[in-house]
Amino acid sequence: MVRLSFVVFFAIGVGLTRLWGQSAPAVHPTKPNVIVILADDLGYGDLSCYGSTTIRTPNLDRMAAEGLRLTHFYAQPQCSPSRAALLTGCYPQRVGIPWVVGPKGPDWTKDKYFVGLNPAEQTLPELLKTNGYATACVGKWHLGHDEAHLPTRHGFDQYFGLPYSNDMVSTAGPDWSDLPLIEGERVVELNPDQSKLTRRYTDRAVAFIDANRTRPFFLYLAHSMPHVPIFASKRFAGKSGHGPYADVVQELDWSVGEVMKALKKNGLDQNTLVMFTSDNGPWLRQGNHAGSAGGLREGKATTFEGGVRVPTLVRWPGRVPGGAVSAEPAGLIDLLPTLAQLTGASLPRATIDGRSVADLLLGTPGAKNPRDVTYYFAVHELQAVRKGRWKLHLPHAYEHVVTPNRDGDRSGTVESRRTELALFDLQADPGEQTNVAGQHPDTVRELEQLALTFRDELKRTQRPAATAQAR
Repeated sequence: MVRLSFVVFFAIGVGLTRLWGQSAPAVHPTKPNVIVILADDLGYGDLSCYGSTTIRTPNLDRMAAEGLRLTHFYAQPQCSPSRAALLTGCYPQRVGIPWVVGPKGPDWTKDKYFVGLNPAEQTLPELLKTNGYATACVGKWHLGHDEAHLPTRHGFDQYFGLPYSNDMVSTAGPDWSDLPLIEGERVVELNPDQSKLTRRYTDRAVAFIDANRTRPFFLYLAHSMPHVPIFASKRFAGKSGHGPYADVVQELDWSVGEVMKALKKNGLDQNTLVMFTSDNGPWLRQGNHAGSAGGLREGKATTFEGGVRVPTLVRWPGRVPGGAVSAEPAGLIDLLPTLAQLTGASLPRATIDGRSVADLLLGTPGAKNPRDVTYYFAVHELQAVRKGRWKLHLPHAYEHVVTPNRDGDRSGTVESRRTELALFDLQADPGEQTNVAGQHPDTVRELEQLALTFRDELKRTQRPAATAQAR
C-alpha cells in the first residue's frame, strides 16, 4: 500500500510561429491525440480571454483565438467530484464520489467511508487504451490515494503527481500526513517543494508527448495550482505585478505554451485536440490568494454559477473552428462520450449522464448539446436545475464569504445562508441576482418536476464508490 508517510487575440504570423515552434506533418492522422489540462480552483474571470485585466495569459488567449471558447461550461462544486465526472461521464453522485476524497476519507455514509473511485467503473483512459492509446496522468489525482485506487489502476499507463490536494499536508492539521509525490504506485518524495510543481508537471507532460509521438495518446495534465497554498517558481514569482495569484496563473499559461511547443516540435499539432478547463470556481474565502468569478455569483463549493461555471478552451487545428465562441451549456460529464466519438472508442457498459458534444466542438451549424438539462449537486443534495436560459434553485443552504482571508492566512469568515425557491434567467441575469419565479410559474413547475424525477432515478441507479471495506 502506498504510504501517506475573446476576448484577446494575437497578431498571427511569424511571431506566433516563434511562440510555439515550427510545424511538421502529423504521424498518425486517423486517431487524434487528446490532451486535457485541468487547473484547480481557477475562476471564470481569471484569464484575459475571459475578461481579466490583471492576469496576462497569452498562450491561453492564443488557444481561444485558434479554437473554441465555451462560455457556459460546467464543472462540479469541488475537486474530487469534478474529476470523477471528467473520467466517468457521470454526475459524481452516480458513481459514489459526492465529496472530497482526503487522506482519511470522509464519513458521508455514517457506517463506512469511500476511499476512491470504484475499480468497476470504466474510465476514459480505459476506453481509449482499448483503442490503442498510450495514457498518462500528470498532477493531482484526488480519486483515491491507496495503491488500489491510483491512476495506474484506472487506465493510465503512467502517473506522476500528488494523490490529493496540496493543502492536505501534516503542517495544516491533525487530519493530514506528509504530502506524498508519487510516480507510478511508489512514493518518491515527501512534502515536495511546491514552487517547482508546475514546472515538474510540465516537464513530465512534454516528455510523455516526446515519447509517444508515433502512436495516439491521451494526456491528462491536472495541475495542483492555483489551489491554496499557491506557489510560483522563481521565474514567475513577483513578475506579474499583480500579486502571487496572478504569478501562479501566468506560470500555468506558460505551461500550456510548453505543451503546445512540444506538439509543434513533434509534428502533432494538427492531429491533437487540446482542452483547458478548471475543476470548479474560485475559492473565494482565500481572498487575494483566490481568483475571480468574473461577475458570476458566489464561488467554489456552491451551485451558483460562480462555483461551477469555468473557463474552457478547445483547440484542434482544422477541425475546431478558430475564434469560435459557444454559449451552449456543456460540462465535464460530456467529455467521455465526446472523446469516445472523436477517437472511435466504445462507450461504457454502465449508464452515463454525459452526451457527446462533438458537433458543438467541431462547429456544426445549429449544434446543441443533446443533454438539454443540467443538474447541480452539492454533496448528496440536488440544489438546482437548468434548462435553456432558465435555472431553478431549490431551497438549500450555502456558504457565503463575509470576510476573505488575506495573504494565505486563516483570518477570514464565512456564514451559512439560505436561498428559497428561486428562478433566474441566465441569459439576462448571469449573476443570478433577480428571482423571477413569480413571473414564470409554469417554468418553475417544469423544472421542479425535472429535478424530482432525476433525483428519484439517480437513487435507484447510483453505483457505489470503493469503500473502506473494499481496500
